[in-house]
Amino acid sequence: MSTAIDNLEAALQRAFAGRPTVGGFPYLAETLRRAGVTRNLWFLPACQSLYLTEQGPVVTQDTPLVSGTVDVPPFDREGLIAALRTDQAGKSTFPEFLAATWRAGIVRYDVDFDRRVVTYFGCNGDEYAEQYPAVEIS
Repeated sequence: MSTAIDNLEAALQRAFAGRPTVGGFPYLAETLRRAGVTRNLWFLPACQSLYLTEQGPVVTQDTPLVSGTVDVPPFDREGLIAALRTDQAGKSTFPEFLAATWRAGIVRYDVDFDRRVVTYFGCNGDEYAEQYPAVEIS
């Protein structure tokens, strides 16, 4: 393993150990930012995550949401916002959140940890951006 992987995995462990159920994403994001992660690019439905870190880029491949050839759902802004609010309220797991964003026509999203902004992209140039709050971590 590399220093980048070791650092990322340690940060993820810290984040998951202390993150609250409701509103947990800002805590996770701040923990990663403090560990030197600058961006996180998610590619759906592959569930591939690219972390850009000060120690170097790291990719994680989770279980894909679909297999074979499938139609891409149309961009559904309201469906995406509903998925976000459900997740922010602590009423979905991360895999459920990813599935809901895919059903809302999201093919990728980009987390900018310095600006605290997540931008969600459909396949036809549609996008939705949302800023998340700053949090203090002890």
